[in-house]
Amino acid sequence: MSAEISPQDRELIEEYCHYLQYEMNRSAHTIRSYRSDLTGLASDLQKRAAEQDELLPVFRVATLEDFRAWLAQLTQHGMSRTTMARKTTAIRQFMGWLVRQGIREDNPAARLITSKQTSHLPDTLSQKQVRQALDALYEAVRGESGDPSDPLALRDVAMFEVLYSTGIRVAEIEGLDIEDIDFSRSVVKVTGKGDKQRIVPLTAPAVRALEQWLSAGRAKVLGDKPQTPAVFLGARGRRIGARQIREVVNEVLRRLGDTSASGVHVLRHTAATHLLDGGADLRSVQELLGHESLQTTQLYTHVSIDRLRQGYQQAHPRA
Repeated sequence: MSAEISPQDRELIEEYCHYLQYEMNRSAHTIRSYRSDLTGLASDLQKRAAEQDELLPVFRVATLEDFRAWLAQLTQHGMSRTTMARKTTAIRQFMGWLVRQGIREDNPAARLITSKQTSHLPDTLSQKQVRQALDALYEAVRGESGDPSDPLALRDVAMFEVLYSTGIRVAEIEGLDIEDIDFSRSVVKVTGKGDKQRIVPLTAPAVRALEQWLSAGRAKVLGDKPQTPAVFLGARGRRIGARQIREVVNEVLRRLGDTSASGVHVLRHTAATHLLDGGADLRSVQELLGHESLQTTQLYTHVSIDRLRQGYQQAHPRA
């Protein structure tokens, strides 16, 4: 069981999260992660001072050695490098904020070094696998009678088509409202990280799937429940959550049987890779995905090159 945290430390964490939300415009996911990281750190530091009769405000006295010892312990427990890098950043930025607030005179975490992350090419689906996944979804829509009778099947087709069409993130499709869709121009307005908005084009199949879901499926799911602007709904008629979206996509991917790929992000990676395979400009893909750095988008060029190399080695007589 985690040790308790002093009221002073808990208040500092909440004030910092408020700062992240309203001044830094950080995403809800980032704020949850940082809150969890800092709470875990405070809990561990408090546990080490368990001989004290009262809870101490540990963040006011924590040292660089304290932070290094905590991170080393997490590493020994098998924490991934990506997670370790995030926790290191959370500590360093939080302690810097304490200094700016006049709560501490020094930032001992300024010398913390972020672990180097290993380069990992993202999992993607082949065009054949995407077609197989969509064929299965459309088959579920038609059902035994050949008529679209299951509204949730219509929703699942539309979600998958939109995710593959646009490469948007799970939080972005979760937050889509009906007014964000411009059917006349076949585009959708997406609100990404930091509440930054961008316009993303929709493929013709994605537009058709959305139209069918909105005209024939959504009203059935909503029933007489309170109205909502959300495009995609859960079975109870409320805005669908990220967890439900992941479950739908993961089930589709599991049914493919010939891939280890999982998660909604696979469709984001796949959309980017297929666009680059088809000759799309790197800057255009960057804008489509909402990447701040072109370096992030360039990762997908390595996937495309790997595919080219594999095809070359299979096809060229002297490869």
